[in-house]
Amino acid sequence: MAVVKPFRALRYASEGAGLLEDLVAPPYDVIGPEERERLAARSPFNVVRLTLPSSAEESGRLYKTWRDEGVLVPEVPGFWGLSQDYVGPDGVARTRTGLVVSLRLEPYEAGVVLPHERTHREVKEERLQILRETRAELEPIFLLYEGEAPFELPSGPPELEVDGTRLWRLADRDLGAAFSDRRLLIADGHHRYETALAYHDETGTDESGWMMVVLVSLGDPGLTIFATHRVFREPPPGGLPTGERRPDPESALQELGELSRDQAAVVVYDGETSLAVDGAGELDVQLVDRLGHEGLTYTADWREAVQAVDRGDAAAAVLMRPTRIEDVFAVASRGETMPQKSTYFYPKLLSGLLFYPLEP
Repeated sequence: MAVVKPFRALRYASEGAGLLEDLVAPPYDVIGPEERERLAARSPFNVVRLTLPSSAEESGRLYKTWRDEGVLVPEVPGFWGLSQDYVGPDGVARTRTGLVVSLRLEPYEAGVVLPHERTHREVKEERLQILRETRAELEPIFLLYEGEAPFELPSGPPELEVDGTRLWRLADRDLGAAFSDRRLLIADGHHRYETALAYHDETGTDESGWMMVVLVSLGDPGLTIFATHRVFREPPPGGLPTGERRPDPESALQELGELSRDQAAVVVYDGETSLAVDGAGELDVQLVDRLGHEGLTYTADWREAVQAVDRGDAAAAVLMRPTRIEDVFAVASRGETMPQKSTYFYPKLLSGLLFYPLEP
């Protein structure tokens, strides 16, 4: 069902571009203004100057200049093996392994690539303007597939290594056949995928019908989903979920993790702690989504959420369980979507390792 192939990537030149650690960055959507400036100050070639430019025209101009001046250089076509060492919000060290490929774009209706979260038109329009100017995929998106990984990472040193992330060029050019009967679930990158579809509809070229993605097996031991807790600046208009009082958020969260998933449940902290169980047959994120989005922020650190309330910066924190991957697949398979920030796949992919030009 999914069609993948090797691709000719661009990468930073080993000489002239500078240290790789000064060139890479997290994905555009998790970088705030202050971090953006800090990353840009590391190097005139840091990838945020392309992914978060002052204008789409600037991104296109810089990308062309970097290619012309040899800051970005072409690689031989191939697949790439990816490894990421990380310590999650739970303090546990893990390694996640993926495969970097070129994926043929398919509309959601084809049932090959499944979304699970809603998107915003404004974000897609911003990304589309940059794509029009650069005519390149500047960052990979992250997708999941069922079944074991059809490849092994080489034992030798990686081609690229920075911040716990390593990339190897793979010799096997026939890996695409392993995905011919698989559906893919977007874990992270819904806006960019839908933007790529829109761009392909505009151009109609063969090159624009493909996208750089990272594929990760559901069986990978390093694949984890963490909770994204909600912090409300003001009390939700309809009120907070009500439940039984508990002595403190930490013990309430432990109890929450032991409850059946047959009903939605959350921990509410507004100076006092309660455990709220509601919504039979619902997911926790669906229960919380009914509270609204006005003045809402998110954090993966429940202590940070509680401290915001204690400082008086927020009225309430709603602490959640991680969404299970089987629930995400079930929702996506029904053609439904979940609220934004329903899943938090950690860590994010690193941007700036490979670029994918969409023109000959």
